[in-house]
Amino acid sequence: MSTAATGPAPPRTALVLRALGLGDLLTGIPALRALRRGLPEHRIVLAAPRALEPLVRLSGAVDVMTHLPGLVPPTVDGPVDVAVDLHGRGPASHDPLRRTRPRELMAFDVAGGPRWDPDEHEVPRWCRLVSWYGFPADPADLDLPVPPRPSPAPDAVVVHPGAAFAARRWPPERFAEVAAA
Repeated sequence: MSTAATGPAPPRTALVLRALGLGDLLTGIPALRALRRGLPEHRIVLAAPRALEPLVRLSGAVDVMTHLPGLVPPTVDGPVDVAVDLHGRGPASHDPLRRTRPRELMAFDVAGGPRWDPDEHEVPRWCRLVSWYGFPADPADLDLPVPPRPSPAPDAVVVHPGAAFAARRWPPERFAEVAAA
């Protein structure tokens, strides 16, 4: 509601934490899109590393990105209506979001929230989280549009063998097999 004396009401903000790397961002795309569809009146703010911004823009799910160098309280203009933890399940990720003083925290293993399943793949995990809170998510909603500028290597195939944690890395021989195919 707005009046001439107070001006327009500030947009409601949904703050989403996904402070990890490329693969982690991509596994969160279906959940981000479900939030975008379910919260059309909210400004969706993603707290994530700066390097992910070009892909975040391609997702079509985020209005604003706040650059986050790790698990620290995100900087957000104005009050946070809803905070969504697409990072983890415990105090390391819940606490930075709680410091923004959201009206509601959507997360695993909080009062009223779903339980964490350690054996669940990341894509269905984040879809299940937002679906629990009333935002139906399709785990197959992973496609990104073609970037607006042409590829510098149009016929290239990219194999991304990196991961921040050794437990997530394939052996080099397996990447060599994929590249050869």
